[in-house]
Amino acid sequence: MKLFNVEFSVKNKPELDESFMPLGLFMRAYRATARKSVGIAVERSGGQVATVNTFIRGGEENRDADRYYIDRLVKFLLWMKGGFRIWVSGDESIFEYLRDTYAVGGARDFDRDLMSGVYERPFEVRFCEKLPEERSAPQAIGRHLSGCRIGFDAGGSDRKVSAVIDGVPVYSEEVVWYPKINENPDYHYEGIVSAFKSAAEHMPRVDAIGISSAGIFVDNRCMVASLFLKVSPELFEKKVKDIYLRAAKEIGDVPVSVCNDGDVTALAGAMSLEQGNILGIAMGTSEAVGYVDASSNVTGWLNELAFAPMDVSPEAMRDEWSGDIGCGVKYFSQDGVIKLAAAAGIELEESLAPAQKLKAVQALMEQGDERAAAIYRSIGVYLGHSLALYHEFYGCESVLLLGRVMSGQGGDIILSRAKEVLADEYPEYAGKIKPIVPDEKARRVGQSVAAASLPELN
Repeated sequence: MKLFNVEFSVKNKPELDESFMPLGLFMRAYRATARKSVGIAVERSGGQVATVNTFIRGGEENRDADRYYIDRLVKFLLWMKGGFRIWVSGDESIFEYLRDTYAVGGARDFDRDLMSGVYERPFEVRFCEKLPEERSAPQAIGRHLSGCRIGFDAGGSDRKVSAVIDGVPVYSEEVVWYPKINENPDYHYEGIVSAFKSAAEHMPRVDAIGISSAGIFVDNRCMVASLFLKVSPELFEKKVKDIYLRAAKEIGDVPVSVCNDGDVTALAGAMSLEQGNILGIAMGTSEAVGYVDASSNVTGWLNELAFAPMDVSPEAMRDEWSGDIGCGVKYFSQDGVIKLAAAAGIELEESLAPAQKLKAVQALMEQGDERAAAIYRSIGVYLGHSLALYHEFYGCESVLLLGRVMSGQGGDIILSRAKEVLADEYPEYAGKIKPIVPDEKARRVGQSVAAASLPELN
């Protein structure tokens, strides 16, 4: 394969997506002859900074390859760590390129505007002679098991709730809903309250409510979430930012904690495996990712790898929200299954909601349909390559795989194929990365149970 003037080979390709070009392999090939030092730092709230020292090839003949490499690297770092300011050292032409790319009207309008909204700061790119020092502030979350707790997990295709008494789930419920296509936030609010009340009915009282939700949250307030994609900015500000806090008031004046669903996935893994350094990936409506460090603390990073690149093919599918191509959401979610269904020759009714289309493919899988199996094998190839990429950035040891896409026989195929790709194409990582699929019940409701442990009782 060749991209710009960078040549690299891919031994394992998805059978339903021959054009797939793993970002990690492209980066390896590019860096093999890169010699000019460039520093990149991303600054987020509280003075926290993430830094990367890398190399570019330099020279006019490598300009396009240099820019593309830096663009993909910075985009991955930005969605992994989060931030409102990019620092560049070592090469002023790279700085100028990134400054223009993230300027108003540039190629990364979506990224700039979203980061600016999350951190409530103007987004900017600055040049410096020396990068600011790396700084982070990890925090312990969850693991509070005493009392009568509600754990709620808000996904894009279903919502799950558990009633948990002293760490033991006594009731769990899963309900299909359609938050991403509803413009009225009252629909979301009523669904959340209904779930809370359903769990509360199975306990003598409610001491705390923990919430795992797709999106980015600051102080339990929703800053950005695809669950509310159709809600107008005015109604988002008025009814969505504090939607979980308002819903909890319907149950009582109890401690409430709201966390990104990816972080809760990682927390669930840390609790069940009794270890840290875990990356959690929930494949459902989107790709929800979270990470807990070696001390089982959350890092304060965004971990929104749904918008991080992992395929550099010019033919990669475009995400309609971010406007970019080759990002995780179109590979590790129901969107990925639907995309591959068409390539497999499976015709899905257009009138069906995405969650229903996924169910249709899963039904075919249960019937032994080879076309459906090919979909899951292809996702497994995507995953094997991406786990190696994720390991390079996170250094994670265990990867917990959850979500509706990982349910049933399809999930087993994904796991098996991903392990094969790691062993064959990344033998140096195969022994360092341990992808894990929990049992079927934990796959479906594990996040809501872990979410229940989030609040600390007064």
